[in-house]
Order: sequence, then C-alpha cells, then structure tokens
Amino acid sequence: MSDIPSTELSDADTVVRLTAELGAKESLIREQAAALTHIRKIFARASVAARIGVWECSLPDETLQWTDVVYDIFDLPRGSILDRTEIVKCYPEQTAKELHRRRTRAIEDRSGFSMDAEIITTKGNHRWIRLTATVECEEGVPVRIFGMKQDITEQKILLDRTKYLAEYDLMTGLANRSQFQSKLSDICERDGDGNSCGALLLVDLDGFKNVNDTLGHAVGDDCLKEIADRLKSVCGEAEIVARIGGDEFGILLGLHFSPTATANLAHEIVEALSRPVLHCGQQIKLGASVGIALVDGCAQSELFKKADTALYAAKAAGRNTFKIFERDDVSHVRGPRAA
Repeated sequence: MSDIPSTELSDADTVVRLTAELGAKESLIREQAAALTHIRKIFARASVAARIGVWECSLPDETLQWTDVVYDIFDLPRGSILDRTEIVKCYPEQTAKELHRRRTRAIEDRSGFSMDAEIITTKGNHRWIRLTATVECEEGVPVRIFGMKQDITEQKILLDRTKYLAEYDLMTGLANRSQFQSKLSDICERDGDGNSCGALLLVDLDGFKNVNDTLGHAVGDDCLKEIADRLKSVCGEAEIVARIGGDEFGILLGLHFSPTATANLAHEIVEALSRPVLHCGQQIKLGASVGIALVDGCAQSELFKKADTALYAAKAAGRNTFKIFERDDVSHVRGPRAA
C-alpha cells in the first residue's frame, strides 16, 4: 500500500483536474479570440468593400471616434485627431443645417435618424454619403450618438443617370415626352378653375426633312441640337421645354403668362429658329411653325389637340409663323403634316 495520505492524493487529483480544465478554457479562449479576430478581419474587408464605416460621438463633449473607412470617405489620414467643428465644414451650408436639425431632434427625443448628404472632402472631392445615427442613453441621459456612414457616390451617380435617361432627351438635353406629359397634366390640374392664363406651344420645324434627305442624319442631329439651344435661350421663363418628337418640340408656359406675353414669345421663337444654322461653313435654312393653345381649364388631351390644330393652321398659312387656337376653329383630326 502507498504511504501517501489519501488527502494528499485527493488534492493532487484536484490540481490535475483543475489544471486540465484551465488548459481547456485557455484553449477555448484562444480559439474564440482567433475566431473574433477572423470575424473582425471579415468585417473590416466587407466594410472597405461596401465603403461603410462606423462612427461614434460622445455627449456632451462631442469627442469623435471613427473606423478607418470613415477617415477614407472624408480623405483624412487614418487615426488623425478629429474635431467635429471642422468635420461639419465638409457639409454644404444647407446640408449642415439639416444635419444639425435632425441630430438635435434625435438627442431630444432619445431616438435616431438617417439621411443622404453631400460632402466636400478635405481634398476637395465631392461625395455622397448615407448617414445613420442612434442615440444611446444611460439612466435616461444621452451619453453618445453613433451609427454608420456609407459612401454612396456611385449609387447616386447611377440613380441620377437613370432618372436623367427617364426624363430627358439624350441628343438635345431637353425634357423628353414623358416628362412633358407629366408637366402638362400638372398645369392642367392647377388651372382647374379655368380663370388663369398660361399656354401650350407646339413647335414643328419647317424644312427639316429636306436636311436629313440631302445632307444626312448626322447634320440633321446637329441642327436639332442648335435648335434646342435656341429654344432654351428664348424660353428661359417657360415651365418646361421638351423634345416630344423627331423635329417637334413642346413648350409649357406657366399660369402667370398672359395671352399677349405668349404671343410675343411665339414671335421670338419663330424669329430665333428662322436664322440659318451654320454647319461646316454652310448655312442651313430652317423655319418653325408654332401652334398655341391657351390654358383655359380644359383637359390635358383637349389642350394638346387644340395646340395641334393651331399648329396645322400655322403650316397651312405659309409656315414660319404662329397661330393661336380660337374657339370657333375646326378641331377635327387633321391629315399628315408635310415636312
């Protein structure tokens, strides 16, 4: 039999067991630490790829803390000292005011907010960010505000481009027919009482088909661009100037335009579009017929039909002129226009 007392054996066994348990726990902690480090690396990589950074601002001393991506978004050296007063200067004035308003309200309400904002970085780069914020409280007192900032510049550019393609004519830069129809509907609704002025003008180029047939479509396209520039110049106070067909343009005048002002503008349009277009030293002669329908409470389709009838009358009168629809004009469906 062993001479070692049983109590000593028991203590030795306990030490071995506890040592083994401690080793197992240390091993588990190392594994968890490694897993946490790996997760942090994945988060950091995902954060960089998505251009999303985390920020925190302590209250009330306004001390800022940023992750690396936020530094990158603002073009600041990573880890540099942050001064919130200077950071706010990266936001345009109106945006900074809106940010202050939302931030103040969130702190007062112990809530949060989100907004898309434009910034001008310390290097002068223009970027768009999506900012989220949440207020954290301790015993009902706001102690910090934190959230994320994401660079959405590419998304903003793509969205603006998509919207532009949906609303504008690529060749001339004028509004397209879709945007024109929407604006026409809006102005007709605003004139529901029928007591306001304003007008719809349809402009059709005279002689444009001959340009395409004799000089080619490339020259015709250049002519359209020049015509569009002249219309934008003459119709600066119009609600919208649009290209609504191949060589047809639509102009909407606001309800503040009187019939006399409308007629004067139509005269200016005819004069401006009758000037020759210079192309490679060659003078290309075009003209314009203009049909006008005064906004008088009629429906959108009826207003367009009246302007179209007046346009046909202008062409029948010899072209290079304008006509205003009169109530006793024939408004039946007309035949095809000559170019």
